[in-house]
Amino acid sequence: MARINLLNWREEKRKQIEQQFYVMLAGAALFGAGVIFAVQMQLGAMIDYQESRNNYIKSEIKKVEKAIAEIKQLEKKKRDLLARMNVIQQLQGNRSDSVHMLDEMVKVIPEGVHLTKFAQKGKALTFNGLAQSNARVSAYMRNIERAEWLKAPSLKVIQTKKKVGARSTDGYSQFTLTAKQASPEDKKKVKKKG
Repeated sequence: MARINLLNWREEKRKQIEQQFYVMLAGAALFGAGVIFAVQMQLGAMIDYQESRNNYIKSEIKKVEKAIAEIKQLEKKKRDLLARMNVIQQLQGNRSDSVHMLDEMVKVIPEGVHLTKFAQKGKALTFNGLAQSNARVSAYMRNIERAEWLKAPSLKVIQTKKKVGARSTDGYSQFTLTAKQASPEDKKKVKKKG
């Protein structure tokens, strides 16, 4: 029987398998390192992309905040303009009230009553004058009460004075009277309540 020495062949086969193992291990390590590198690169790119999106969103938010601030300023200007327009409309609407009130004042003064001074502060009116008697002052107050553009007469002061001159028996009454400026709508409201 022939003797074959298989030890060399086995040793060589083992070295070859060991060498293949190390090559495969190195290949797996390189492949793993490549995968890790690729994942890192991908994650880095994704992070960079997200950061650029975040920066874009922040810049857009700043633009929107600036636009909101401008809108608030415009709304404030709008409110101011509307308030001014309302004041102008009220002034336009009340413009003729003073004319009507002055016309009414002339109509309600009875004979024997003369105004020496007239003052108006807002809707409050003050009349200073002279009357031939207290009865004429009372008639004046009744006329004011019935007037369309005047209301709420109130007598503040009345003094009887003697005339200086030829007929010393004649006297006159000096008075101060207050009233309020009214409009036809005010009279209608009072009538509805009553």
